[in-house]
Amino acid sequence: MLKQIIRRPQVADEHLSCDLHPLIKQIYARRGVAGTEELDLTTARLAPVQSLKGLDDACRILHLAMAQGQRIIVIGDFDADGATSTALMMEALSLLGSSNHSFLVPNRFEYGYGLSPEIVDLAAQQGAQLLVTVDNGISCLAGVRRAKEQGISVVVTDHHLPGSQLPDADAIVNPNQPGCTFPSKALAGVGVAFYLMLALRKYLREQHWFTERGLAEPNIAQLLDLVALGTVADVVTLDNNNRILVSQGLKRIRAGLTRPGIQALIEVANRNQQALVASDFGFALGPRINAAGRLDDMSFGINCLLSKDLMSARAAALELDELNKARREIEQGMQAEAERVLKQLKFNEDNLPFGIALFREDWHQGVIGIVCGRLKEKYHRPSIVFAAASDDGLDKNQGEIKGSARSIPGLHIRDLLEHIDSQNPGLILKFGGHAMAAGLSIKAADFERFRQLFDRFVGDWLNEEDFQGKLLSDGALPVADMTLAFAETIREAGPWGQNFVEPVFDDEFTLIQQRLVGEKHLKMVVQKDGEVFDAIAFNIDIKAWPNIHAKQVHLAYRLDINEFRGKQSLQLMVEQLSLAQPAAEAL
Repeated sequence: MLKQIIRRPQVADEHLSCDLHPLIKQIYARRGVAGTEELDLTTARLAPVQSLKGLDDACRILHLAMAQGQRIIVIGDFDADGATSTALMMEALSLLGSSNHSFLVPNRFEYGYGLSPEIVDLAAQQGAQLLVTVDNGISCLAGVRRAKEQGISVVVTDHHLPGSQLPDADAIVNPNQPGCTFPSKALAGVGVAFYLMLALRKYLREQHWFTERGLAEPNIAQLLDLVALGTVADVVTLDNNNRILVSQGLKRIRAGLTRPGIQALIEVANRNQQALVASDFGFALGPRINAAGRLDDMSFGINCLLSKDLMSARAAALELDELNKARREIEQGMQAEAERVLKQLKFNEDNLPFGIALFREDWHQGVIGIVCGRLKEKYHRPSIVFAAASDDGLDKNQGEIKGSARSIPGLHIRDLLEHIDSQNPGLILKFGGHAMAAGLSIKAADFERFRQLFDRFVGDWLNEEDFQGKLLSDGALPVADMTLAFAETIREAGPWGQNFVEPVFDDEFTLIQQRLVGEKHLKMVVQKDGEVFDAIAFNIDIKAWPNIHAKQVHLAYRLDINEFRGKQSLQLMVEQLSLAQPAAEAL
C-alpha cells in the first residue's frame, strides 16, 4: 500500500544556532528541538537520577543483600531490551562488589513473559533471596505475590505501563508508575536499570562501601554501549534523554570502548564499528539478539553480551546469526501464509477490516510479532497475530493462544485491549504493553469473538483518515546538497530513531537504469538536474517493478553512505517508489 507523502511545513528555527547547516537547523526545528542546549548530548545533561521514584528503597534493599551475601537473581525478558538490561545488571553488580548474583530469563515457550509464579519457584530452587526484575514486573502481580509467600524480596525495575493495580514489591522503579516525576517517560528497560545502578553506586559510596572493602569505585558509563543497543532495539521514543544515552553509547563503541559481545555482533552483521549508527542497533544487532529469545533461549544472547574475550564472543555471535537466519526463514513462511489467509478472507487494499487479527495453531510464537509488524506496515491497520501458547499445540495449555499486537498512529493499542477487557471480563486472560505494541493471551475458542470485537472497536476509535498511511518528508533536497559530505552531516546530526526520525526527502527523478538484485530489491540509476545518483529500493513489488515503461519516478529517500571495499559513495536509500506524481504539501 503506497503511503501518501506529505511534506513537513517550514517552521521557525531562529532559536537554533546559526552555526548549523541551514537544512539541519530546519530539520531539528521540525522535530521539536526547542533550543541549542538540546543538541548538547553530553552525560551532564541527563535527567537527574534522584527524580526517578523508588530508587532509595531499591538501593537500600540491594545494599543490604550485598552486605549480607544474599543470593540475588536478576529476572530478565526474552527480547533485546531484556537481554541488555540483564547483562547490564549482571555487569554492574559485579563492578560494584556483589559476589552472589546470577540471572534467569523465562523461556518464552515454557514460562511465558515476566516474573510468573513458575519462574519464582525456579528461582527459589536456586536459592534466591532477592529478585530484581528488569524490563518486566510491573504487571506481574501473581509472581510477586508468590515470591513474598516464599519470603523472597522483590525489586521491580520496568518501563511498561502499569495497570490499575501495582505489584506488592518491596521497591518499584518505573518512570511510568503513578507519582514518578522523572521527565523521560520513554526510558527503555535498560535505561531504567542503568539509572538504578548509577543510584546504587552513589548510595554505596555514602555507606563507605568502597573504602571499607578497598574497592575502586567503578565508572558506570562503561555500560552505555548496552544502554544504547537496548534503547534503540526496543523502539522507544528517542526523546532528548534517550538521545543522550544512545549518543554516548555510540561514541564508546566507535572508539573501540565496547565489550567483546557487541564487537562480535558488529562483525557478524558486517557493520563498520567506527561508523556505526543508531539504526544498526535496530536492524542488525538487535534482531540477532532477539532471535535467541524468539527461537530458543535468550540466555544465548545474554551470554554473548557477557563474554569476557573476543574468541568466545565470536562463537556466541555466530550462533545467534544462525538463529537469526532460521528466524527469517520461519517468518517468511508465516508471512506468506498470512497473505494467503488474507486472500482467502477476500481482503485487499480496498476491502480491509479496521483491525486485522489472524491465528494459526502451527505458527511459531517466537516470530508472530515480526509478522504482525509486517502486516501493519503493508496494510496500515492495527494488527494482532496469534499462535498456540505451546509448541506442543493447544491441548498443552488448555487451548490458550498468545497474540502479538502492533498499532498505527492514533490508536493506543494497550488502552484498546484494556477497553475490550473491561467490556468483556474474562475474554482476555492477560495483556500488557505500550501505545504501539502489546501482547495478550486468550482462549482459542474465543478467537472469533475477539477478532470481531477488535475489528469493531478499532473502527470506533479511528476515522477514515487514520487508515491512510502517511510518509512525512522534509521536501525536495537541492541537488547541490545531494553529496557525500551532506550525507555525513546528517549522520553526525543523529542519533535518529523512533519519533526523532532521520530526514526523508522526496522528489521526481529521471529513471536511467533499473535492475532487480537479490530477488526483490531494485537497483537504480536516477538523474536530477544533470546529476546522476545511485539508488536502491528494498522489498519492492516485483509485479510492478522493474517497469520498462517508467521514465519519471517519484522517490521518497534517505541519503545513505554506501561502503564497498573501503570506498564510500553516495546512495539514495528509497523508502517509497512510484511513478512520478507530486507530493502533498502539509496543511
